[in-house]
Amino acid sequence: MTSVTRQEVLGLYRRIFRIAKKWQSASGQTEDTIKEKQYIINEAKTLFQKNKDLTDPELIKQCIEECKARVEIGLHYHIPYPRPIHLPPLGLVPQRSRAFQNQEKLRKFSKPAYLRSYDEVS
Repeated sequence: MTSVTRQEVLGLYRRIFRIAKKWQSASGQTEDTIKEKQYIINEAKTLFQKNKDLTDPELIKQCIEECKARVEIGLHYHIPYPRPIHLPPLGLVPQRSRAFQNQEKLRKFSKPAYLRSYDEVS
């Protein structure tokens, strides 16, 4: 990891913890705010720990972009949790057929950048 990339990752990490420190839930209730702050902190720690050993620059860049997207979406909608997505449904084809493989490929490509690591953690 280059020093510029390292600084960018550490800056994102600090930014997330600053956001968590100042976070107010949309409902305004204290217990919701506490739960959401804890979620932000736990999610950041988990994902950064999981990705700490990455060495591929392209993969690191994807993780940085995902992090930035999740932060901006969370700040915009005032919801720290990932937004739901609607993937194309699976058809009624046998699992070993070529059509099933094509459907799986479509589902993979239709997943937005901000949710790539969400399924791996939860």
